[in-house]
Amino acid sequence: QSTVCEKIMELLGQNEVEQRQRKVLILSQDSFYKVLTAEQQAKALKGQYNFDHPDAFDNDLMHSTLKNIVEGKTVEVPTYDFVTHSRLAETTVVYPADVVLFEGILVFYNQDIRDMFHLRLFVDTDSDVRLSRRGKAPPCPVPYLSSPWGSAQGFYLPIPVLRDMKRGRDLEQILTQYTTFVKPAFEEFCLPTKKYADVIIPRGVDNMVAINLIVQHIQDILNGDICKWQRGALNGHGRTYKRPFPEQAESGSVLAAGKRSHLESSSRPH
Repeated sequence: QSTVCEKIMELLGQNEVEQRQRKVLILSQDSFYKVLTAEQQAKALKGQYNFDHPDAFDNDLMHSTLKNIVEGKTVEVPTYDFVTHSRLAETTVVYPADVVLFEGILVFYNQDIRDMFHLRLFVDTDSDVRLSRRGKAPPCPVPYLSSPWGSAQGFYLPIPVLRDMKRGRDLEQILTQYTTFVKPAFEEFCLPTKKYADVIIPRGVDNMVAINLIVQHIQDILNGDICKWQRGALNGHGRTYKRPFPEQAESGSVLAAGKRSHLESSSRPH
């Protein structure tokens, strides 16, 4: 989901815009992990804490932060250290924007949070791709190596040591966490929320047809073309319509996008 968000930002030309002037921003659910107790932190350092469970997130803080952003307020978003598994004292200042892309594995799980989104996207990717991204940083062209693990089944893992490995975890720990926590949590908590999506994007960032449609939809919002935006909803680009795709999907992640209902020019630094 983060790679899709970043691709959308790139196509909108927003990733090169100074932060205070951006009309579109990305916010990650990962910023809202709960502060762990000493016992929980010890488990986390051993790879024995489930960060993919709904209880791992501070939903109250998440809801209040999103509510303030929707109301056009400047907010401070927590900074989470994935190496020490702790919330840092430093925060990230997030300024109001016309469109907020809120991404994460369980952003549809809590109804109060789910109901805040104007457009809900579910990014569907193959399970092997999802596993490979446990060790993969933000999108970049990288070579892949097919490696057997355990049985004859092979997992496609990136040669560069990226995302989770940068967080201080070795390959064995990443695979153990995937089979113990990530995959079961996806099937129990994430996949059932797919029914709340307005748009389902198979193949993730590789599906440029779907991404270009989302980009055009956001551009219509930014341009203030409300009539076109409403027509888009009726034609399948809004919450009133769900388009089925013929291919079967085994796994996925979620991306949520929301637009503020109005924007005060005096409080709009983006």
